[in-house]
Amino acid sequence: MTRILIIFLLLSGVSLQAQDKKSFSLEEAVTYALDNNSTAINARRDIAKAIKQKWETTASGLPQISGTIDYQNQLKQPTSFIPSEFFGGEAGTFTPVVFGTAQNVSATATLTQLIFDGSYLVGLKAAKAFLDFSENSNEKTQLEIRKGVINAYGSVLITQENIAILDSNIATVKKNLDETRIIFENGLAEEEDVEQLQITYSQLLNQRTNATRLEDIAIQMFNLAVGVDIETETQFTDTLTSLAKPGLGLIQDSPEIQKNVDYKIAQNLTEQRSLELKLERSKALPSLRGFINVGTSAGRNTFDFFDSEQRYFASSILGFTLDVPLFSSGARGARTQRAKIALEQAETDFEYAQEQIRLAYERAKSEHELAIDNLKVSRDNLSLAERIEQKNQIKFREGLSTSFELRQAQTQLYTAQNTMLQAMLDMINSKAELETVLNTPDYRNKK
Repeated sequence: MTRILIIFLLLSGVSLQAQDKKSFSLEEAVTYALDNNSTAINARRDIAKAIKQKWETTASGLPQISGTIDYQNQLKQPTSFIPSEFFGGEAGTFTPVVFGTAQNVSATATLTQLIFDGSYLVGLKAAKAFLDFSENSNEKTQLEIRKGVINAYGSVLITQENIAILDSNIATVKKNLDETRIIFENGLAEEEDVEQLQITYSQLLNQRTNATRLEDIAIQMFNLAVGVDIETETQFTDTLTSLAKPGLGLIQDSPEIQKNVDYKIAQNLTEQRSLELKLERSKALPSLRGFINVGTSAGRNTFDFFDSEQRYFASSILGFTLDVPLFSSGARGARTQRAKIALEQAETDFEYAQEQIRLAYERAKSEHELAIDNLKVSRDNLSLAERIEQKNQIKFREGLSTSFELRQAQTQLYTAQNTMLQAMLDMINSKAELETVLNTPDYRNKK
């Protein structure tokens, strides 16, 4: 029985450990992040709040019912003085009299209905505009999350590829070092040759150690971006080559800036300022409300309100309230002018935002075109550096070149490799930036 329990616990541990592992393609990572990233979650909550606010505004113009129950116990009833002559007494004297009952209760219910109010109609449009703004803000959040996930995914692949390159370089240099040390021990090579290779080998090992640390950090940053625990063991199914492809279809002569989310947000803000102006103007219009009040009341000298034989007295009122703004000493006009100025500012900001979007596109387009050119040049240079390094290795083995010349060729190769990796990362990130500006992945109807 004990063995069975131990086996069960071990299997459970394996199962739990397997559940801690995650595997993502880039598309899967973006989809997962849009569901689980904390910023995305709060952005969806903002939309939910905007929906509730819209209903709150709508409900303010629908029938409202309120109820009131009032109970009074006059511990010491007030005394009034009545001329005594009313009761046949002497003129000029007063008789103390207590009116009413010691205990009183009343219950009323009031129904109110807004019949006309210009500000209510504007408020409905403003609530709808605010909901649109929240949806566009959510869309912007999703675009930024997507770009962040792409950058994080690419950074992990770059660090992993760098480790693979370093491993290859270390193996090559280690082989050269071992061979040269044997040759030196046999008196056929100089000690400097061994020392030069030892320097290169030590530097590569140090870079390999640092690259491993950077890989761990890059994976943790990716986990944070997608919304999983940073200590999760994550695997990446896409390759660096598959992601570092040019986005030639994104380069346009006349981009549709209306799709850009910043354009939509600036348009929202302009619409809100316009509605605020209409709201101030609507406050000069009269408002009309109707109400119905029904109630019942009773008075007792003792607390016997639950006695069914005692009477209650009903009452009801039907009425209307017309509120007509007449004179505000210029305050209403000042508020209207202030709202008008705010609208003009928003319109100016909207025009400026459009120019900023066009400039952002041109900048993103230029950076992506530069990334395409740099990647091509980097590939060509890497091929040349590899050939040069291989030739110098052959010359070094045959004694036709020095270790210093070999080290120069190796350093040139390592620089070309790093430049190539950076060019691939720039290609991934610049394409993501261009897609973000163009809003190519439109999230308006997603999530």
